[in-house]
Amino acid sequence: MKNPLARIPDFGQSIWLDYIKRSFTQSGELKKLIDQDGLRGVTSNPAIFEEAIAQSDDYNDTLASLQKDNLSPQDAFLRIAIEDVQTAADLFKGVYADTKALDGYVSLEVSPGLARDTEGSITEARSSWKTLDRKNVMIKIPGTAEGLPAIKQLISEGININVTLLFSLDRYRATTTAYIEGLEQRAANGGSLENIASVASFFLSRIDTMVDPMLDKIAQEQPEHATLARQLQGKVAIASACDAYAIYQEVFTSERFKALEAKGAKPQRLLWASTGVKNKAYPDLMYMEALIGPDTVNTVPKETLEAYRDHGNPASRLESGLEEGRYVLYQLENVLGIKLADITQKLEDEGIQKFTKPFDSLMKVIGEKSKKVTS
Repeated sequence: MKNPLARIPDFGQSIWLDYIKRSFTQSGELKKLIDQDGLRGVTSNPAIFEEAIAQSDDYNDTLASLQKDNLSPQDAFLRIAIEDVQTAADLFKGVYADTKALDGYVSLEVSPGLARDTEGSITEARSSWKTLDRKNVMIKIPGTAEGLPAIKQLISEGININVTLLFSLDRYRATTTAYIEGLEQRAANGGSLENIASVASFFLSRIDTMVDPMLDKIAQEQPEHATLARQLQGKVAIASACDAYAIYQEVFTSERFKALEAKGAKPQRLLWASTGVKNKAYPDLMYMEALIGPDTVNTVPKETLEAYRDHGNPASRLESGLEEGRYVLYQLENVLGIKLADITQKLEDEGIQKFTKPFDSLMKVIGEKSKKVTS
């Protein structure tokens, strides 16, 4: 009998892993997850690479070799990251073929400093896509206001895109528009729409991490709303995800998208990100369990993946939570006066900083380690 993790795809959801490290891809550990747990993809980000490079000796030989080429820390990092992503992507070739290009992807993010730079994002994404030279990779572009035009342009060029750092429902809807406009532009230019893939990464736990203290304050200071405020703690992120899924269903069953689908286009699936539970008072699999549903992806940290294999209980729950999710968001804004749009904008700004800081730290680590391994 398949373990709980391996049974999740039976309900229409693909599990990707939010982790990458050279020894992990080369030791056979990643291949084992693919074969035994039905793992269907990998995502990476600057914080993951910082941990991999700073806290291991996996890259010492590579850094010594790159130091001889007199590369800058950023160029050295891109060489390392591209090699790791290529290795992982090759392990997923079978998944990519078996799922007819639906899954089997490995994601590489553009430099965090480009989150507000449309042209810079386009240039780096094109360069990384060309250098990676793999059909089953995605370039991660933050879903900022400046990122949306880049997403449209890159999709029109046939580059697979993972739209990251999405918190806002309005921004998510704009992301689906950018994807569709990119496909329309490509079709108008005579390009094929087949095997172009994109996911929209909607972040979860950070929403509750920011909203819960606000609810706690209301519970303490407004006795008339105390019960409701406590009831909504730990529920806002899942409610937002459910609303995002309703948008997904609306957009990708529309006549506009059906015209593209007839030409070979695939929907841009929602990907649940930041699904590790940060509040230890909550069940460790809270986000994973609630958001299993058709045509979705969940990218999970390694420890959450292992926890689900151990004691997960897969079932299709996402669609049954749509109405409750809408009511949670209604109560949050119209009864308690918490404006979700303000929170999600702050989370986007902080999210960019959360990736910029480890990236800057990573550049320092690479510089220091490069000198150490060649001294």
